[in-house]
Amino acid sequence: MTQPDRQTGIPQDPVAPPERTAVTGDQSRVPSRRRRRRGEKKMVPDAHFESYYGKPVLNKPTWEARDIAGYLFLGGLAGGSAVLATGAELTGRTTMARSTKVTALLAILGSLVALIHDLGRPERFVRMLRVFKPSSPMSVGSWILAVFGPLAGLAAATDVTGWFPRVGRAATVGAGVVGPAVASYTAALMSDTAVPSWHDGHRQMPYLFVGSAAAAAGGMAMITAPVHEAGPARRAVILGAATELVANEVMTRQMGLSAEPMHQGKAGRYLGAAKALTVGGALLAGVAGRRSRTAAAVGGAAAVAGSALTRFGIFHAGVASAEDPKYTVVPQRQRLDERAGVTAGV
Repeated sequence: MTQPDRQTGIPQDPVAPPERTAVTGDQSRVPSRRRRRRGEKKMVPDAHFESYYGKPVLNKPTWEARDIAGYLFLGGLAGGSAVLATGAELTGRTTMARSTKVTALLAILGSLVALIHDLGRPERFVRMLRVFKPSSPMSVGSWILAVFGPLAGLAAATDVTGWFPRVGRAATVGAGVVGPAVASYTAALMSDTAVPSWHDGHRQMPYLFVGSAAAAAGGMAMITAPVHEAGPARRAVILGAATELVANEVMTRQMGLSAEPMHQGKAGRYLGAAKALTVGGALLAGVAGRRSRTAAAVGGAAAVAGSALTRFGIFHAGVASAEDPKYTVVPQRQRLDERAGVTAGV
């Protein structure tokens, strides 16, 4: 029979097994006898942030890192490459135009393969095209991919074969117009969740993703295009790296506690390496990439690798923040306290 606790009056279950008992405080911080004698005992123990029955507050993402982080990276590379391809096409950089068109096509195909592999069956992607829902980033993103993919394919095919050049130029420009949306919509997709380290960065995440996409596309163009044509690619690496680094700094400062997983564990290692590679790629692009083909290739590879690691780091940071209840509970309590303070002030 359930008996009330003598001190609190709350019914207690005497037969509940220990592993199903909710932990409400940090049991390792029990005050010593000396502190009790001085009257320093805390009435409420420090919070340990374990949820009921030991379950996390949120269900962590079940996505595979190689699928979703790869999908994020390849989508950014495709969108950025399409923009560079448009500029190269309109300025007569024929080799760079062809390489960036092919890169955009291969990257968007790889992104779609990763997405469909995560969905499990190809028809699930097709079903998402039955309706257009502006309030759903996934619905909007599916339609963006459905428009961008054929344009990128047509642009690359006409360039490689030499057939229908006017049609190819129109497709190239069309893909370039849609490219920024391809590079940025995944930021809205990740931020439109309850995962703390993704949702709390929703204001700066699109800038970070676009900067990362520009750096990756510029880096790939530096690898595949001759030095005398790769001026726009070098500038894309430098500008993209600067945008990514500034957006990341502002984002982590404003996120508060939920930015902590980005500096710890696997996510911290990935993002630290990404920052070093991005800075190194930008320096090589700006200093030696204009004269040396080898330096351009090395700097471009560093920029591409840095962009990929950025996406993987952000993915793992989100998973870590969903696993630990404190990244959900503490900000909620802070917001409640702030609202209570405002209400009391009024």
